[in-house]
Amino acid sequence: MANIKSAKKRIKVSKTKQERNKIIKSKIKMFIKKVENFVANNDKQSANSTLVEATKQIDMAATKGVYHKNNAGRKISRLTKLVNNIK
Repeated sequence: MANIKSAKKRIKVSKTKQERNKIIKSKIKMFIKKVENFVANNDKQSANSTLVEATKQIDMAATKGVYHKNNAGRKISRLTKLVNNIK
């Protein structure tokens, strides 16, 4: 355990950020699963609307520093590709 005041604060702050990041990541995983589910059921309209929301959430996570911008871009690209390949 840390003895210095600033080290104690860093532990506290990093714990708070870790909790926030976990919530954001799980929300994004939920949206990704929804999009994949709609793609599996060939429901293009629902997949498109969910894709828009998922893209928004992923971009927000990237600006907050939860995901690296390239990681966020890759996730969005893969989801968009999935939705566009629905026949």
